[in-house]
Amino acid sequence: MLYAGSPMDERRKRLAFRAWRRGFCEIDLVLGCFADARLPGLEEDALAEFERLLGAPDQAVYAWIVEAEPPPPEFDTPLLALIRAFTYLNRPPTSGPDSETQP
Repeated sequence: MLYAGSPMDERRKRLAFRAWRRGFCEIDLVLGCFADARLPGLEEDALAEFERLLGAPDQAVYAWIVEAEPPPPEFDTPLLALIRAFTYLNRPPTSGPDSETQP
């Protein structure tokens, strides 16, 4: 099991639960997948940043992650950069006029 026993592990479980249940499908997928993959290795300060990010409005957080809007200084953190990188590295390939898809 990823989370076992200690109070810090209980905190990570709560944060992962909150990350997956934001109420906006796109942000659920982004933050939930990030939480599953990265929460076990985050230090205390990054956990506090993630918890604060979960308190921000969903639409705003999504806009910051996809860089549609600049984040306010208090959210422009190394953790947000880590979430952005995780999101872009793990997105599925797209098809379109620029992609080379063969039948």
